[in-house]
Amino acid sequence: MRMRYLLLFSAGVILVLGAVTAFALTRPHRFGGSLIDPPVPAPDIELSDAGGEKFRLDDQSGNAVLLFFGYTSCPDVCPVTLADFKAIKTQLGPRADRVKFVFITVDPERDSPERIRRYLANFDEEFIGLTGSRADLEPVWKAYGVFQEQVASSSSVGYLVDHSSRIYAIDPRGNLRVTYLFGTDRQDIADDVLFLLNEQR
Repeated sequence: MRMRYLLLFSAGVILVLGAVTAFALTRPHRFGGSLIDPPVPAPDIELSDAGGEKFRLDDQSGNAVLLFFGYTSCPDVCPVTLADFKAIKTQLGPRADRVKFVFITVDPERDSPERIRRYLANFDEEFIGLTGSRADLEPVWKAYGVFQEQVASSSSVGYLVDHSSRIYAIDPRGNLRVTYLFGTDRQDIADDVLFLLNEQR
């Protein structure tokens, strides 16, 4: 009788574990940021990268893109976000080769291609830095809803720039899918990027 009870108990445990596993495999992915549903095509970007070459967002089809707007003299939000990018890239492992990490300046008067190249090298030499004239950048800022404003400062770096701090996730089909507030958990973003990459399989 005891053996029969143990067998029934074991069978019940197996059924419960199977049900939990099946639910985990079929439940919808929960995004860590603000989901854009339905997805919308990401506004195209055509700016100069840190090597002086033209970068076009439309040319990145097949890759996911994490996009952030900032500037090299930023004392807080920008270096933290780029450190997050570096950690996310590590968490992605071998899948990171299908993700572009893109930094677009909100301070074109100071952020030359060379200055951006040196700055990003402190985090990852493969990060893409984009700049241009203010006339080149303003349509991009507007398309992504980016706020930026120069603010007088007694800092040794000169003026500061108040700017929005969202991260934008673009899927391999070129659709804007998720935006993230500053401070969103790195693992949540990495999980979302992996989900976007797996969608295309």
